[in-house]
Amino acid sequence: MEVYNLHQQKLSDILDEDSSRDDWTDWKWHIRNSIKTVAGFEKALGIKFSDKERKMHEQTLKKFPLAVSPYYLSLIHKDDYKNDPIFKQSFPDPRELIIGRSDMVDPLHEDGDSPVPGITHRYPDRVLFHVSNICSMYCRHCTRKRKVGDVDSIPDMEQLEAGFEYIRNTPQIRDVLLSGGDPFMLSDEKLDWLLTKIGEIEHVEVVRIGTRMPVVLPYRVTDKLVNMLKKHHPLWINTHFNHPCEVTTSSKRALAKLADAGIPLGNQSVLLAGINDCPRLMKTLNHKLVKNRVRPYYLYQCDLSEGLSHFRTPVGKGIEILESLRGHTSGFAVPTYVIDAPGGGGKIPVMPNYIVSWATNKIILRNYEGVITTYAEPDSYECNYCDRNCEECNLQLMEEDAEEKPIGIAKLLSDWDDTLSLTPEENERTERSANDSR
Repeated sequence: MEVYNLHQQKLSDILDEDSSRDDWTDWKWHIRNSIKTVAGFEKALGIKFSDKERKMHEQTLKKFPLAVSPYYLSLIHKDDYKNDPIFKQSFPDPRELIIGRSDMVDPLHEDGDSPVPGITHRYPDRVLFHVSNICSMYCRHCTRKRKVGDVDSIPDMEQLEAGFEYIRNTPQIRDVLLSGGDPFMLSDEKLDWLLTKIGEIEHVEVVRIGTRMPVVLPYRVTDKLVNMLKKHHPLWINTHFNHPCEVTTSSKRALAKLADAGIPLGNQSVLLAGINDCPRLMKTLNHKLVKNRVRPYYLYQCDLSEGLSHFRTPVGKGIEILESLRGHTSGFAVPTYVIDAPGGGGKIPVMPNYIVSWATNKIILRNYEGVITTYAEPDSYECNYCDRNCEECNLQLMEEDAEEKPIGIAKLLSDWDDTLSLTPEENERTERSANDSR
């Protein structure tokens, strides 16, 4: 979509008097010249809101700030900007002030699942490490709108050290995800220090970084940054493309640098009404991603954060998109559609139902075309009983650290735990029985 000449053409609307055209590929210049006001947005894009519209937009900014890089703004088609996917993701909408009855400040319970400031520990073997709450561009659909801003948004050394200490003292953690905000808003030196400190923790096997820089400010992916990242393998990076028009010449170049450095790349899209809620559009996006060595990882149902109701689609729309992908394109071009459960339940995969029926030794399935078929299960299957005595198991696990505690559904399925059911706390029937026994 984007070409360099298009950027140069728009520069006259964006550059300040002391800037030159050479500044365009300097990511720090984009940060310094980030558009943060309605008036600045109008001037840079060459549009004009009515007095009523301007007042409503400015009212929205009092609660949810605006920040968009000149690069990302330059991708907007100003002739139809109100329908433009970049505009909708970056510019304030008065509907953000409408707080629905299901909206929550912290829908994913990240603050509640935080044993120390900056760490969210929800899943048994991995943690999310908040290392910055600043972004080069504030997405209007951000699930962490409660956190983003420009004041006191970089954790101090004391908080970071507390995060390192928690990870060191929790040996089951094998996977650390650096998130924010955007970790790539930190300097190369700070990132290098963070990755080095985490790499010194013996039980951490892999580090991931979640960043939207390849989408909204690809010039951040410099040769210096990539050479530093290469020192810290195994390292994975997930980014956040939502629309095919974001896959530009510059973003492709950034992705190629990271992929050439041996860093596996994934993408996490959010399903957004009026932006990408189209099966054909999502297929196009995923094809562009895999062509640039990015694996579509997740398609998120939009979270229940405050002021996002106008972005949400019915879950059925996500199922429709999955139906249009599974069987109609390569399997690695099909993301997992998930709902991040309110209250900290974690990511729950949702997909079309391909099981039609089930018998004792036969399962009835349907494929993407609607073909109904059968799969015969074994007439005799001798289950390998598991008592978690891995040293004597005939499956030869060959693992020294195979111990784990079963939780949730895995506990009910296990052979080595006697739990028969999972009962919610404050269950009325259980409480009634307890009272009767007294």
